[in-house]
Amino acid sequence: MIEEINMALEEASDSMENSIQHLASELTKIRAGKASPVMLDSVQVDYYGALTPLSQVANINTLDARTISVQPWEKSLLDEIAKGITNANLGLNPQNNGELIMINVPMLTEERRRELSKRAKAEGEHAKVGIRNSRKEANDFIKDLKNDGLSEDMAKSAEADIQKLTDQFSAKIDSLVDSKEKDIMTV
Repeated sequence: MIEEINMALEEASDSMENSIQHLASELTKIRAGKASPVMLDSVQVDYYGALTPLSQVANINTLDARTISVQPWEKSLLDEIAKGITNANLGLNPQNNGELIMINVPMLTEERRRELSKRAKAEGEHAKVGIRNSRKEANDFIKDLKNDGLSEDMAKSAEADIQKLTDQFSAKIDSLVDSKEKDIMTV
């Protein structure tokens, strides 16, 4: 029985860690006013008839806090890359100079910063829902074990351990979201 409890705790921890990783990945997609190659992760380019991620057909770099350069591996892709960036609806205006694509990242308005901050909070809430679901699954498993003969004390102890895990991961989520909000609101 103890082995099964430990397995349930480990499974819940792994599932909660996945929620944290997903949140971190989603937060990197939210623009914080600084130019970043990650901003173009969602861009797809028509590469000989197949939609291909931009990162697979070009080098993406930041020249400074406001400028992204995209240098295609084949010059013939310049127009397709510009079209892909425009079609991705990121609010960016690509400029083709014949050698590479330059993108000036505009300053965020106060209103846009607030919207992005709300979006970061919403992503945090989605992650917390995932953590609560993991907690529920683990607690349900413990209840099943209790029905199969697990002692009341061991069940209470296991549920307390699950709650500690939940609290730890919730604190991590709050920390990630707070950090992102600070980043977004910094001018």
